[in-house]
Amino acid sequence: MTRKTTAEATVDSLVQHGIDTLYALPGVHNDHLFDAVHQSGGRMRVLHPRHEQTAGYMALGAALATGRPQACAMVPGPGVLNAAAALLTAFGTGAPVIALAGQIPSDAIDRGWGHLHELHDQLGLLGHFTKYAARIGAAAEAPGLVAEAVRQATSGRTRPVALECAIDTWGREGAVPDVAPLPVQRPPVDEAAIAQAAKLLGAAQRPIIIAGGGALDAGPELLAVAELLQAPVLTYRRGRGVIPTTHPLAVSLPVGHRLWQDADAVLAVGTRLHFAQSNWGTDPALKIVRLDIDPEEQVRLRRPDCAILADAADGLRALAAALPGHNPPRGRREDVAAHQAWFAERLARQEPQMGYLRAIRAALPADGVVVEDVTQVGFVGRLAFPVDAPRRYISPGYQDNLGWGYGTALGVQAALPDRAVVAICGDGGFMYQAAELATAMRHTLPVVAIVFDDGTFGNVKRIQEQQFGNRLIAHDLANPDFFQFARSFGMAAFRARTEDELRGTLTEALAARAPALIHVKVGDMPSPWDMLALPRVRGFEEAWRPALP
Repeated sequence: MTRKTTAEATVDSLVQHGIDTLYALPGVHNDHLFDAVHQSGGRMRVLHPRHEQTAGYMALGAALATGRPQACAMVPGPGVLNAAAALLTAFGTGAPVIALAGQIPSDAIDRGWGHLHELHDQLGLLGHFTKYAARIGAAAEAPGLVAEAVRQATSGRTRPVALECAIDTWGREGAVPDVAPLPVQRPPVDEAAIAQAAKLLGAAQRPIIIAGGGALDAGPELLAVAELLQAPVLTYRRGRGVIPTTHPLAVSLPVGHRLWQDADAVLAVGTRLHFAQSNWGTDPALKIVRLDIDPEEQVRLRRPDCAILADAADGLRALAAALPGHNPPRGRREDVAAHQAWFAERLARQEPQMGYLRAIRAALPADGVVVEDVTQVGFVGRLAFPVDAPRRYISPGYQDNLGWGYGTALGVQAALPDRAVVAICGDGGFMYQAAELATAMRHTLPVVAIVFDDGTFGNVKRIQEQQFGNRLIAHDLANPDFFQFARSFGMAAFRARTEDELRGTLTEALAARAPALIHVKVGDMPSPWDMLALPRVRGFEEAWRPALP
């Protein structure tokens, strides 16, 4: 054993697990932690944004872009609450974020004495939006708790975890054991379930596959099964790019909805299957096979006909080996192509959003990454932006939280310094983290933020117009001159209005490899919601009922 402070032991253990960046703001409760990073000899760096929420979003973006654990830190109380939105989004998107939360003096925790940043039951609160939360009580505990936290974050269904440490514990020395990283746990594939799934899917004439974020590391295996079954593969938001969206079997949400009404079997891989089961409807004629590493997810809404508990790649590999004995020839590509032609015709009416997306795709290198904030262009992007590989289109998933995009894009860029990163933002969402232009400049993170400015919360306004008799309230925005705002930070700034102008300015901004903002003044845009909020198409005769216990 060697003697170290708790903070030094924590930093050393994080480095041992391959974590070399801490996204964090300094604060008195974590002074010893920052000093330990300084003394790490360059093995760990700190990237400090201007808000704890952004620290969380940066770690989230880095985790979503790489699939590897990333660390952020915050002071207790207000700092933890500021970061909570990012940690909640990490929970929803399955991102392995390691949150290091400061705490008041150890002898005062949960006593209500009124210490600076005191928050009652902070550890319990963290447990509501993390997979695992624990308190480091001494230097000797730090390596083991870090190892367990990383194991929890990366085993099974990946999710954020939290470690809390008191202000007086960080700097306290102790004898520290050497704890090696713990192995990632993956359940063995149930061969009986695989055989059952192969029979169910092989007997189907019109199977469909729905793949979510849990399938991102199983692209080749998924494509092998899809081609065996000649089954269209629906991806939306978190799953986009698991197979190239240009593949003849790759379909988007509206096409998947059309196919769903006649499908006789569905293979759901790493997805909550929420839209399809709760909104589109099911009935006994539709056989459901769910492949998921989370046993709780498999029985939500309706018990499947077959459940495979496995890592997506492992399960799909086994399924591909079992299918040939049960799988007759099928001809699906012409049918899928006809639906795709319908979808292309529908998208043609979605201008100017489609034009802006074409411009971004044309200017962005093939391996570039798009981060979609909650905005009118982003809504169409999650349906139509071409994505040829996983983790190149980053979406907030079901939290769908306005304003997450720019800070998340900064984290993507920090983790992938040689890649081009674009944030698609609306004026409303961008202003959540507009001050982080300073962070981009301070740390030379060459994200290009495209701010589509219509001077309003567009969705809010549309809903009020259509559903509330045009009684408009709290939708209008007072914006800065975004061009001059960016330039005030010393950042390159551009203006664009048309598709061609956006393509040209984005090409120039990306070529400079420096932080930049492109301001795009827009007006009202046609609604995409008929392609997103899709109606029930089957199971009308059955009352909805929850899954059996």
